[in-house]
Amino acid sequence: MGGHGRTDATTAGDAALLRAVAAGDDSALAVLYDRHAGWLYARLTRRCADPEVVREVLQDTFVTVWRSAAAHRGQEAGGWLWTIAARRLVDARRVQERAARVEVLPGPAVAPSAEDRVLMGLEYGDVGTALDRISPELREVLRATVVDGLSTRETARLLGIPEGTVKSRALRARAELRTALARLNPSPMGGPA
Repeated sequence: MGGHGRTDATTAGDAALLRAVAAGDDSALAVLYDRHAGWLYARLTRRCADPEVVREVLQDTFVTVWRSAAAHRGQEAGGWLWTIAARRLVDARRVQERAARVEVLPGPAVAPSAEDRVLMGLEYGDVGTALDRISPELREVLRATVVDGLSTRETARLLGIPEGTVKSRALRARAELRTALARLNPSPMGGPA
């Protein structure tokens, strides 16, 4: 690994970097990390208040990229990386929940923050169930714009789609989410909930 490979990697596009990572080029992975770790970390911290978990999830994300870069299908690398990171975060939370259930001796009670309770509700409550029932492309737009608070422009860049598509998908996603929630919790009076 000479300096020349590193220079080429710093100017390469994400798709080229992922092909290089798939071929075993660790300098390409380092460039991908430098490009994307900052915003991934910021976005993960919006969903998880524990910085240690966020660091572990970020590390697991790039280990997964190293192992599965060949599976990248050419879509926007940012969206692919976020999908991996979001899945790793859900996995980390499941591990924490299992560990909490297995704990024999009760430790000091730590109340989850309001944001953590809302996010857990989004992942595991009725909203999470309803989100799972809408199409993945609509779900990702909702998560980016509503949960993560990204602008239309930021969401478009992240997901690799035009801003107009973000807006129309957000509209459709909200409508589908309302329908899915209504099916989960029908109003006893037959009127709006």
